[in-house]
Amino acid sequence: MRPPMWRQLDDDLARRLLLAAPPQRIVSLVPSLTELVCALGCAERLVGVTRYCTDPPEVVAAVQRVGGTKNPDLDRILRLAPDLVLVNSEENRHEDFQGLSAAGLSLFVSFPRTLEAVAGSVVRLAAALGAETAAASMVIEIEEARQSVPLRRARVFCPIWRKPWMSFNRDTYGHDLLLCAGGENVCAGYGERYPIVDLAAVAQADPEVVLLPSEPYPFGERHRGLLGALDDTATGRTGRIHLVDGRDLFWYGPRTAPAVRTLRRLLA
Repeated sequence: MRPPMWRQLDDDLARRLLLAAPPQRIVSLVPSLTELVCALGCAERLVGVTRYCTDPPEVVAAVQRVGGTKNPDLDRILRLAPDLVLVNSEENRHEDFQGLSAAGLSLFVSFPRTLEAVAGSVVRLAAALGAETAAASMVIEIEEARQSVPLRRARVFCPIWRKPWMSFNRDTYGHDLLLCAGGENVCAGYGERYPIVDLAAVAQADPEVVLLPSEPYPFGERHRGLLGALDDTATGRTGRIHLVDGRDLFWYGPRTAPAVRTLRRLLA
C-alpha cells in the first residue's frame, strides 16, 4: 500500500507532482529559482545549485555546485539524493530533464512569460515547498506592479547578445516586464522569441531608450560606441542609453516588482 501523499500540485507546464512530504533536499538548476527558494525562507534546504547561481551570495557559497544550466552533472545531482529538482523549460536542456526524470526524481518546471505567470509560478512553487505564507507578500507586490502600468510608453531597444545582435519578442518575460514598466519593445513583432536583429532595422523603429543589460551578454560602458547605427534615432539624439542589471530584466520572482519600479524611473 502506497503511503499517503502530502501534496499533489501542478508545475508551470501543468505537470502533476506527487510529493510525499515537504521537500528537504532541493537542487536548483535555475539562478532565479535559487534566489526565490531563499526568498521563501527555504535556503537551508538547498543541497545543489549551478555555477551561475550567485544570489544570495552568503547562501550559495556554501552549497555544492552541480555544473551549469546547460551542462549539469547528472551523476552528482543523483548522488545528492534530492527530493525536488527545480528546472526551467527554456534555461535547461530537455535531455537533462529527461535524464533526471528517468532516474525517478521529482522535477518542478518553471516557464513564466508574463508577470501574471510569475505570480502563479511563485504560488505553485511555494505550495510545493509548504511556504505559502512567505509567498503572499511577494505575489501581492507583483500583482500591484502588473496593474499600475504607465499610460505613456517609451520605445525601447534591449539587446541580449551581440555578434550577432539579438533581442526578444512579445512572447517573453522580458517583454512583459518592459510593458508593465512603461516600455514599448521595438522587437516585439519578430517571429522568433529571441531574434537576430539588424541595427539598421532597429533604427527604423526609432527607439527612444536603449537598455544594455549585464546578462546574458555582459554589456558594459565600452559597448555604447557600437550603437552608431542608432545615432539618428530619438535615443541617439538624447543619449538615453542605460546600463542595467540583467538580473532585473530576466530573473523572475523576488526581483520582479522592484525591477518594474527601477525600469519605470529609467523610462519615464
